[in-house]
Amino acid sequence: MIVFIAVLLTVGVVLFTLAVRSRDIPEPAPASPTLHLEERKASIYENLRDLQFEYRLGKLSDGDYQQTKVDLQKELAAVLSEIDRVQGGKPAAAPAPKPAAPPAAAPAPAAGTVCSSCGATFAQALKFCGECGAPIAGGAA
Repeated sequence: MIVFIAVLLTVGVVLFTLAVRSRDIPEPAPASPTLHLEERKASIYENLRDLQFEYRLGKLSDGDYQQTKVDLQKELAAVLSEIDRVQGGKPAAAPAPKPAAPPAAAPAPAAGTVCSSCGATFAQALKFCGECGAPIAGGAA
């Protein structure tokens, strides 16, 4: 008797599972027209981070690092342009060059925004350089 109930219950579960109607299944989310471009953009950013990491470890020469970085940046620019074109509906075209303004005297950088070791500049005062890791004089506490 118990075997009969178990078989009947199993058959009932299988039939219920197979009887799911298509109208009961929720609609899938619409695919983004830029999904593949967003994935490619994330991949390029990750490649740039890996490239910088390997360069800092000394696995790449300066020339190889610079050439690969420029190639990845060009590819990223093309992907970002394509994303803008798809989202905005505009054709991909290079922006018109702005007329050159006369050079103005650069304001003196605030203390802690320029690394004395590598010369990197930052928007805000830091305690340690984000490029080389050296302590910055007059950096944020």
